[in-house]
Amino acid sequence: MNDVISKEHIFAHPIQKVWDAISREEEISTWFIKADFKAKAGYQYTFTASEEQNCTEITGVVKQADPYTLIYTWIVQNTKAETTVKWALEETADGTKLLLEHSGISNYEGETAVAMFSSFSKGWDNCISELSEYLKQEVHAR
Repeated sequence: MNDVISKEHIFAHPIQKVWDAISREEEISTWFIKADFKAKAGYQYTFTASEEQNCTEITGVVKQADPYTLIYTWIVQNTKAETTVKWALEETADGTKLLLEHSGISNYEGETAVAMFSSFSKGWDNCISELSEYLKQEVHAR
């Protein structure tokens, strides 16, 4: 089984704008999920989803938060498996390139790993789409 979900996307926005959107609690809470989050190594964060988002709580620890790389562990409520999420940003001539990786999916047991891989992969596609829409609205709002 593939253990790493990788997503790549180019945003037509400055790197600092994208960084703020993925690393600041108030922005994450606007486009992604309600967050108690600080982009600071060692911070124990909590994401609290609504019932419509199909999971209730995600917790973990920020491992690295250097502009422009953010890495944190990811534990879905009522599971014991710890996975890792990495957001890496790179400035490009057209804006900002995002490489998103979610690894450690094989830490789930058996068929649960396959189901989680599929669920996370779709979820990250949706997440990038929501981030893209959020960035467009933010730019036009100013």
